[in-house]
Order: sequence, then structure tokens, then C-alpha cells
Amino acid sequence: MSDVYFWPIAMLLGLIAGIFAGYPVAFVLAGVGIIFAFVAGVPVLFLSIGVQRIFSGVLTNWLLIAIPLFVFMGLMLERSGIAERLLRSLASLFRTIPGGYAFAVALIGVIMAASTGIIGASVVLMGMMALPVMRDNGYDPRISSGLIAASGTLGILIPPSVMLIILGDQLSISVGALFMGAMMPGLLLASLYVAYLLFIVWRSPERMPAAKSVPAMPLKEAAMSLAMDLLLPIVLILSVLGTIVAGIATPTESAAIGAAGAMLLALFSRKLNISVLGQALRDTTSTTAMIVFVMIGATIFSLIFRKLGGDAMIIDLFKLEDHSPYVVLLIVMAFVFVLGFFLEWVEITLVVVPLIAPVIAGLDFGLTKDETLIWFAVALAVNLQTSFLTPPFGYALFYLRGIAPDLPITTIYRGVIPFVLLQLTGLALILIFPAISLWLPEYLGR
Repeated sequence: MSDVYFWPIAMLLGLIAGIFAGYPVAFVLAGVGIIFAFVAGVPVLFLSIGVQRIFSGVLTNWLLIAIPLFVFMGLMLERSGIAERLLRSLASLFRTIPGGYAFAVALIGVIMAASTGIIGASVVLMGMMALPVMRDNGYDPRISSGLIAASGTLGILIPPSVMLIILGDQLSISVGALFMGAMMPGLLLASLYVAYLLFIVWRSPERMPAAKSVPAMPLKEAAMSLAMDLLLPIVLILSVLGTIVAGIATPTESAAIGAAGAMLLALFSRKLNISVLGQALRDTTSTTAMIVFVMIGATIFSLIFRKLGGDAMIIDLFKLEDHSPYVVLLIVMAFVFVLGFFLEWVEITLVVVPLIAPVIAGLDFGLTKDETLIWFAVALAVNLQTSFLTPPFGYALFYLRGIAPDLPITTIYRGVIPFVLLQLTGLALILIFPAISLWLPEYLGR
């Protein structure tokens, strides 16, 4: 690499060192940017551009209002108790079937993903509800831990997803189109999980025996309970996503509908009180503040990085004139996958995506620019989902470890490996067949 890229390389090394030193990522991003601005002799007045971008791109960005609203919606639904009742009903219906409880967990993961999207809450809630029952019934701990961790991470992909909102903002594409584009890939991953469970039931049913210890409910009662507990979340999901798809509401407006609907569901379930509301508001505030501060830090870092020649370095790194577009795309995906071992999706989305997006947008895949970016964003979201499961810093693994301290971390690691491979299989299918992520936006956009 040419000496002209000394400063961009030094900035990246400084960023990595700061993150591994344990400092808050938002402060590392902003601090590294400002330090290198002075060291490299960037004019002080140039930093005023960063202030303008923070104000116009973050603080007054109306699209980002959807983030706290969707977070609040997810937290309220998690506290409504609907997921617990659904799991009880499904488990009762499937109790005599080998692997039945695992199928119930997979289905609950999809429902929670489409209604909450809060990874930590989903993994912890399903782990607390399902893991003891699966243990009591002799399930292979690798299967149970891997399934709970993987199902809990579907919320980062299946809309409404905070990741998709940030990706849409960073790539300047329609969040509504991105939501529609992520629907089929999300269901594809869930289908791959179920197919894997069916394979295990076929080859090794003793690893997932029938859950005989689950209390039996009369068939009619279980079916009625399931129908009632499914109806309300489905109505809420359709009211949120349906208004976006139909063009009735923007993502921000639909997020407000979802937040109000989630409060009504909690009230209907008799779970809403001052304590629950206060805790949900505190968690919403802390999550939103974390995201906003990282966005502010990433804005400063990216501004200085580009000023010092970072854009040219990225283009030169991929050597566009020497490779086909698909080779460049595979290099980018491999790079993001490796980053997911060490960084959270927030840092990757806010730091890496703005740098590589122009590279991808300039490639010829036989698609329009908007189609290319939607396809790339959905594939990237599937890729980033693996960051929750890949050691050493997969957050879903630590959430699960936190509620099951007696479960060896090596067992959890071994349990998630098949699901990481399934996610990579889904990613490969999306890259090979762009229609998986583009068909629904095109069909509904006619």
C-alpha cells in the first residue's frame, strides 16, 4: 500500500486499539477522528463541517425517530407475556412429537422477531422459558442452546428492525423497501432452521425427544389460547408493516402506531403498570442514546478518514479494475463477516458501510442502483446477524451464558456452529438469487 495511505491506515489501527482497550466505542470513534485531525494537520475550521453533519444527519433526522419507537414497542411486547403464553400453547400441542418443543421455540423466535426485534430480550426470554424444559426432557444441550441463540437473533433481520432503519439511512434508500426486501430472507433463515431440526429428528431423534414433562392441555383449549395469543401480535405486526407497504404511513409514523399498539397489548394482558412503563422507558432511552452517540462518533471519524484519503484507499484496496463485481462483493462480505467476530453490528454499519457503499453502488450487477443497494443491504443484514453468534464476542452467546451459568461456553459455541453455517447458506442463496430480496419490493411497488 502506498505511503499516501499512511494516515487512513493509522486511523484504522487507532480505532482497533481503542476498541480493544475497552473504551466506549462512541468516544473512541470521535476521539480518534479529532486526534488525527490535529496530528495530520487538518484545518480546525474543517471540523465545523462535522458539527453541521451531526446536526443535519443525526440530531434532526426525522427517520431516526423510528428507532426509540420500535425499541419501546419491542420492550413493551416482551413484557406483555404473550410469548410465554404462545410457547405454552405450542408446547402443549407438540408435546408428543419428537423435537416438538424445538419447533415451538423456532416459531416463537419468528413471532418475537417480527414483533419485538430486541435481540437481548428475545434470547434471554426464550432461554429462561425454554432452556429448563429442554434440559428436563433430555434435549442435547448443543441443539437447545444453538437454537435459542439463533432464533433470538432473527429480530435483527425480520422487520421492523432497527438495523434496517440505520442501513436505510446510511445507504439513502427507502426503509419501507428495505423492510419488504428483508421479509423473505428472514423467513428463509427460519425455514433453514426448521429444516435442520427436521434432519436431526430424522437421523437422531434421541437428541430431541418428545417433551413429555410439558403439561397437557385439552386440544380445544390449547388451540383457542394459541389463536387468541397469535391474533393480537399479528394484528399489530400487520398494522405496522401494512401501513408502510400500503404507503399510508412512513416508517416513523408506523413506529408510533406500533408503540401505541404494544402498550394496548400490555394493558389487555394486565401487565401494564407504572413500574413496567418506567423500566421500558429507561431501557428505550439507554438503547437509543447508545446508538445516537455511536452515530455522532462515526460521523466525525468518517469525515476525517475521508479527508485523509480513506475513500481512495478503500477503492484501491478492492482494485475494481482487476476483479469482477461478484468477486468484489464476496471480498466485502468476507471482510464484514470477519469484522463480526470482534465488532458489533452498530459499529460495522456506521463506520464500514459508508465507506464501502459507494464501491458497491458503482458495480454493474445488471440491476438498477436502488435494486443493487437494497440487495446489498439485505445481504449485509444477514451477514451481520452472524456477528451475534460468532465467538469470541457474539452477544447472543453471552446473553445465553448469563441465564445459564452452568452451561459450558464450549457447549454453546459448538451449538451455534451449525446455525452460523445455515446463516451463511442463506447469505449465499441471497447473493446467487437477488430475487429473494428484490421480488417482494418490486411486486408490491407495482
